[in-house]
Amino acid sequence: MIFKWDVTIPPLSGKKPRRGYVYLPDSYDDEPQKMYPVLYIIDGHNVFFDSDATYGKSWGINAYMRWTKKAMIIVAIECNHEGNRRLIEYSPLKFETGSLGKIDGKGKVYMDWLVKELKPFIDARFRTLPDRDNTLICGSSMGGLMALYAAVEYGRYFSKAACLSPSIWVAPEKFERMIAQANIRRDTFIYMDYGSEELGNHAANREALAGVVNALRSKEIDLAFRIIPGGTHSEASWERQIPVFMECFGI
Repeated sequence: MIFKWDVTIPPLSGKKPRRGYVYLPDSYDDEPQKMYPVLYIIDGHNVFFDSDATYGKSWGINAYMRWTKKAMIIVAIECNHEGNRRLIEYSPLKFETGSLGKIDGKGKVYMDWLVKELKPFIDARFRTLPDRDNTLICGSSMGGLMALYAAVEYGRYFSKAACLSPSIWVAPEKFERMIAQANIRRDTFIYMDYGSEELGNHAANREALAGVVNALRSKEIDLAFRIIPGGTHSEASWERQIPVFMECFGI
């Protein structure tokens, strides 16, 4: 069962609505006393339906959930499609690109809204397990960067994060410093992957990726890192990783 509703994020886009999605497992109505862990997914329009996805192909995670009967609630929020707003909202750091110029990252504003406004809203309306151990986050590309940021800086809320093809190229040195300075709980689990076919998409991407992975390893957290043979920067490729990171989550 998937519900859609209109969401506003006033500090980022005023009263302009975007789509929110909540997936409830089949057992939700059948077991009225049961409580559920919650997975938050960035770029929510790409998660469930091809008809809503930016490029006409979604992750189709609802098919996986129905097949495996995973007892989990999924919450997914659409990005801001206007101009460079997605890059602005999904970067915790300021950065500059040759084609787009300076990007004033407001990822902290977005994450503050998610944990202080969205999460309490979800916890009040659905039978969630609201504690840290049962609150997870996931994303791909810029969403993957945000999931990684959440694990590093918002660990009081999230115990696990899946970071698919995270866009660490936007500010790798700054992100390494952020990780080095962060007080990341050792019981944090981070899944991170990158497709072999996308490693050359940005200059020095391999070096940036290695630096961030090494910085995370120095924190002695639980880290799973994969290079996916033939993997590309696409929803179709990320869809194939769903069973892997879900099994890593252990839920």
